[in-house]
Amino acid sequence: MRPGARVQAAIEVLDAVFAGAAAERALTGWARGARYAGSKDRAAVRDHVFDALRRLRSSAWAGGLGDVAPEAMNGRQVMAGLLAGQGADLATLFDGSGHAPAPLDRMPDPGPAPEAVALDLPDWLLDRLRATLGADADPVAAALRDRAPVILRVNTGKTTRPVLIDRLVAVGHAADAHSLSPTAVTVEGAPRGLTALPEFEMGHFELQDAGSQAVIDRLPEAARVLDLCAGGGGKALAYAARTGAEIIAHDADPARMRDLPVRAARAGAGIETTTTPEALAPFDGIIADVPCSGSGSWRRAPEAKWRLTPERLSELTSLQDTIIDRAVTMLAPGGWLAYVTCSLLREENDARIEAAQDRHPGLVRGLRWETTPLDGADGFHLSLLGRPA
Repeated sequence: MRPGARVQAAIEVLDAVFAGAAAERALTGWARGARYAGSKDRAAVRDHVFDALRRLRSSAWAGGLGDVAPEAMNGRQVMAGLLAGQGADLATLFDGSGHAPAPLDRMPDPGPAPEAVALDLPDWLLDRLRATLGADADPVAAALRDRAPVILRVNTGKTTRPVLIDRLVAVGHAADAHSLSPTAVTVEGAPRGLTALPEFEMGHFELQDAGSQAVIDRLPEAARVLDLCAGGGGKALAYAARTGAEIIAHDADPARMRDLPVRAARAGAGIETTTTPEALAPFDGIIADVPCSGSGSWRRAPEAKWRLTPERLSELTSLQDTIIDRAVTMLAPGGWLAYVTCSLLREENDARIEAAQDRHPGLVRGLRWETTPLDGADGFHLSLLGRPA
């Protein structure tokens, strides 16, 4: 595909997203209908789409749409605004040849964008982010407009960080140690080809954000641990590699754990899954990586930024309270509960811990730790709660 044809494909995918489709599903639908597109074409279209979603309001503004809701946007003007901001030659990309989009009219001069538009945040979220992060709020919002770094977790049960870095460099990847965790490795550029390496198949590494790894670094060792909201099991695998503990994984949607047995076998980790964790309680430690806004990881899932509403945030905080209460009933005396979010918002972090301590006066917070994208990681919150023996 020519560069202009890739832009046109991205326009079509974005129009599907603005009509309500999930970005991944829209990309999959496009790829199935574009048998002519090679792997580099699909990667380029995906990059266009996600770059546009990270910078959606500012791109729409620069493209002449003004300040409108996502459902009122169109892919053509959003892509034009995005590419103009990237310094691309729009005349060569929008020339109507070879399946490229039709030529553009003269690009407007929209003038300075409002603060939230320039920072690519919904209006209602900007004040909340500033209330939580203070002077860091605007730099964090700006960082969320860029792609997230590619981070690997070294499985120290099978190799070491220096050995893995040397191997990655030998096959052409620019890799280096990440300061946030002793198991984290930063890989420059796109992650394409990493999972095809023999080292991945041998379980020497997983893709996992440095903040997520650093959360696990800070958890106490325990003989028997429940990962209550396991999802794909990344934190359970990291904890198993670090401690060798007996780990039971649960998720409200068991389908999210479907790949965990394969990942655990590859890593050499013994992790049991269950749909009824209460039947196996009590636990010495519980990891509750609760459903949240995902605001700390909006670089990876940018469409979530535009779908979050105050009403949805309220639903999430209520669910978070319910999960904490459930975890407390399964915690052994003297055990610990790790409350984890990938959120930057106080409502989902400190406010939930304060509310939990009001409901359960015996809970004591022994550790509070956070990251933001300014740390070279996703935004994470960890509160470690103890239950007296």
